[in-house]
Amino acid sequence: MIPVAEARARILAAARLTAAEWVSLDKARGRALAAPVTARLTQPPCAMSAMDGYAVLGADIASLPARLTLIGTAAAGHAFAGRVGKGEAVRIFTGAPVPDGADTVVIQENVEAPGGADIIIREAIPGRNIRKTGSDFAKDMLLLEPGRRLTVPMVALAAAAGHAGLQVRRAPRLAILATGDELVRPGEPVGPAQIVSSNGIGLASFARAAGAEPLDLGIAPDRAEAIAASIRAAKGADVLVTIGGASVGDHDLVRPVLESEGVTIDFWKIAMRPGKPLMFGTHPDGMLVLGLPGNPVSALVCALLYLRPLLLAMQGLPAHLPEAEARLGAALPANDKRADFLRATLKTEPDGTLTALPFPAQDSAMLHVLASSDALITRAPHAPAAPAGAPVTVIPLANLW
Repeated sequence: MIPVAEARARILAAARLTAAEWVSLDKARGRALAAPVTARLTQPPCAMSAMDGYAVLGADIASLPARLTLIGTAAAGHAFAGRVGKGEAVRIFTGAPVPDGADTVVIQENVEAPGGADIIIREAIPGRNIRKTGSDFAKDMLLLEPGRRLTVPMVALAAAAGHAGLQVRRAPRLAILATGDELVRPGEPVGPAQIVSSNGIGLASFARAAGAEPLDLGIAPDRAEAIAASIRAAKGADVLVTIGGASVGDHDLVRPVLESEGVTIDFWKIAMRPGKPLMFGTHPDGMLVLGLPGNPVSALVCALLYLRPLLLAMQGLPAHLPEAEARLGAALPANDKRADFLRATLKTEPDGTLTALPFPAQDSAMLHVLASSDALITRAPHAPAAPAGAPVTVIPLANLW
């Protein structure tokens, strides 16, 4: 068995960036940016009013109240053609170009318009309420660097900067193959010796959350020829994930079948719980192969620790997992030679510290425990017994699924 850190390092070392592709902005959210984004124009392109009000000269409102003569109107998309001189004002609306000569916009709430051509300003500060040319960004300014997952504000920024689409990394193609005679698809009749296959559905959702494109290869029965046919059906995928059949039982056929299909196994078995029988290798066509355990908690925890970083690295995104410090909500016994990832709830105490309470039951088949968990408590191999209140490192699960 190899350590968790070594397994992750060897998997990430095999990651290769997917190719860049152009997508329109309406499809860009959530994609990994592959090329720098620079501004194609200046925003705002000229000085613009930030409020509805009156454009004036600051010198005219140095002493208040001030009576000025209204000489025109400026609205968004409709500039005032003239120039504001001493003692003059232009009615202006938000987003309108500030007329030449004016250097202040007085908000309309501070102005009296008794009728006729005159207005009276009773409260104002010179220089206020004008958005200067280029105050958001200037032409050719670097706005976004590659290696970031595009958010809604980023997409909006690219649009404002004159882009109709962006270069992003192609979504990694993830083929998912469940194996086992005991499995049936969700919604199908379940026999007395059968269980519903949840891992394929879970991993497909997991793949989408990580920016990948899942390909469901279905369920292969415990026959070598059926498993081999499904592996060949994964041709063109960047990563093949197999679920189950990777242990040492008489019906665990995945490893020998993978090897018969030319897959070179890099490692098999990791010193961790849950998820010891995890396998990693490379197909002759370059497809990476990750063999996950069949127990649903083991499969999803291993996906979080190894598959997620791999998929992110293939998109040029940071592949680290978030960590936080917490206090144990219950005592834990000494650990054995395997790293532990305990399912736990998190509670923020009044002083701001986190308390991590491990679930009493940690069986790798208990999916409802994982679904109720806020974090994984990480414990190193041979960690000593820890009392309640002891410091512990956790992986918060919010936003990772």
